[in-house]
Amino acid sequence: MTTTTSATNNHHLSPAFPGRAPWGTANKLRAWQQAAMDRYIQAQPRDFLAVATPGAGKTTFALTLASWMLHHHVVQQVTVVAPTEHLKKQWAEAAARLGIKLDPEYSAGPLGREYHGVAITYAGVGVRPMLHRNRIEQRKTLVILDEIHHAGDSKSWGEACLEAFEPATRRLALTGTPFRSDTNPIPFVTYEEGNDGIRRSSADYTYGYGNALGDGVVRPVIFLSYSGNMRWRTKAGDEIAARLGEPMTKDAVSQAWRTALDPRGEWMPNVLRAADQRLSEVRKSIPDAGALVIASDQEQARAYAKLIREITGEGATLVLSDDSGASQRIDDFAYSQDRWMVAVRMVSEGVDVPRLAVGVYATTISTPLFFAQAVGRFVRSRKRGETASVFLPTVPMLLGFANEMEVERDHVLDKPKKNGEEDPYAESEKEMEEANKEQDEDTGEQEQFSFEALESEAVFDRVLYDGAEFGMQAHAGSEEEQDYLGIPGLLEPDQVQMLLQKRQARQIAHSKKRPDAEADLLELPAERRPVVTHKELLELRKQLNTLVGAYVHQSGKPHGVIHTELRRVCGGPPSAEATAGQLGERIKKVREWATRMK
Repeated sequence: MTTTTSATNNHHLSPAFPGRAPWGTANKLRAWQQAAMDRYIQAQPRDFLAVATPGAGKTTFALTLASWMLHHHVVQQVTVVAPTEHLKKQWAEAAARLGIKLDPEYSAGPLGREYHGVAITYAGVGVRPMLHRNRIEQRKTLVILDEIHHAGDSKSWGEACLEAFEPATRRLALTGTPFRSDTNPIPFVTYEEGNDGIRRSSADYTYGYGNALGDGVVRPVIFLSYSGNMRWRTKAGDEIAARLGEPMTKDAVSQAWRTALDPRGEWMPNVLRAADQRLSEVRKSIPDAGALVIASDQEQARAYAKLIREITGEGATLVLSDDSGASQRIDDFAYSQDRWMVAVRMVSEGVDVPRLAVGVYATTISTPLFFAQAVGRFVRSRKRGETASVFLPTVPMLLGFANEMEVERDHVLDKPKKNGEEDPYAESEKEMEEANKEQDEDTGEQEQFSFEALESEAVFDRVLYDGAEFGMQAHAGSEEEQDYLGIPGLLEPDQVQMLLQKRQARQIAHSKKRPDAEADLLELPAERRPVVTHKELLELRKQLNTLVGAYVHQSGKPHGVIHTELRRVCGGPPSAEATAGQLGERIKKVREWATRMK
């Protein structure tokens, strides 16, 4: 079976479809899709796991393979299992364009003769697994499990998938992100034990973000990070002030982060204003480019939409829950020229709006899986040179995810505990439950972490691109900030890097000419202002004290004398109050002294 699309429909198709495949790829399929097809057809296994970065075209690969199986009578029908109601409809529409008719409204009873199969949700399988098992036992069936990690969301869903799809003739599992960090085995995924005795998921074909970027299949992402001073009142009535991005306890990070996202402060209006300016710049070269705010809950989503209207004079499309109305609003936005959409969670995964080019990450969900899915909404490439821009709060965990976009991770079943340390990628079940909710009901989260946001400000902090960091801190609305917001929307990846380096050099030169009295922000380039977690700061202090202890024996000088000398030479406050950069300078200096004495 071949893929055909009319020329008149081409502008409505996702770039995931072969007719819109970018330069340098095969006539009908992208190179990775063809390679994955070849590998499958050669081995023809019962189970096949394909891991491909969001935006690479997993849907096209899966449906082309389904078409091949139907054409060669390997199977007689297809069942697609998707995470949400919107996505099952999206699958049915995509399949129809390849001549495969899937019923997205199927609920029970015999399937209409005009259909080749059904599109259902994991939740639907969880409710009636035997209904789907009975269908599958009657005819040879291919089951496509989209974003297979959702089968591990709850024990009941995993068990239901096993019960429903165990008799399937073929099963194709797809995922676009790092797997969950819990240790629930995912149905139909193979786990292999490594030399270290740890079992990890084993993919049959992997196509990571780094490969997709190199092939021009996805856009490069520019992350623009904003810090600023936050002030809040705790449940106990204490007022706390802290700067976003500074090392602090986990609870303080969480409360500073939530203070920043409070729509009544200054942080969100300033970041939305900056994101809208970035969108205007991008639209000079990509006229239909759109922007998306991913919000934590309905109340904040409504408030952000109101702010956008005040800032831009235009309304934003508001998507509050995964119902039929929300699905239609997403579709309408996808094919419109409208600038802004605000959504709660649901648009973070799988929803295909290729014109989205600017994003604001305005949620406190901090799992690598959710972050990767959220960023995945902006990376779908349509033509050469398009870039994506995502605005973030300066939170160490998020900046870590941004710097590790190209890291490929497997699902690990056996988690060794090293000296009681936490796995840095372990997400709480509560967070995953929040991230994967299909309805955006009030969660009671506000009461659980009761506090009052009092004040927030936004300071442009840095740009993260391709694992490197650029920029010096600048006030919102300043010329220095505009320099980064004004980067052209159409650029080759190496041109982005070159422009960022030039802008930082210009910022540094401007800073050197300014009198010290005028420097009210930290005047250091981003790479010399490492954002570290509270735990990492403790480790740096411990490392410094260990080196000083060793130098005490070498030099015969007391601890206090050495610490005082380090402060005199390197500058800064006592170790307990020093920043990560200051501690790093002292560690380097004491090592230098120790080397000289040898």
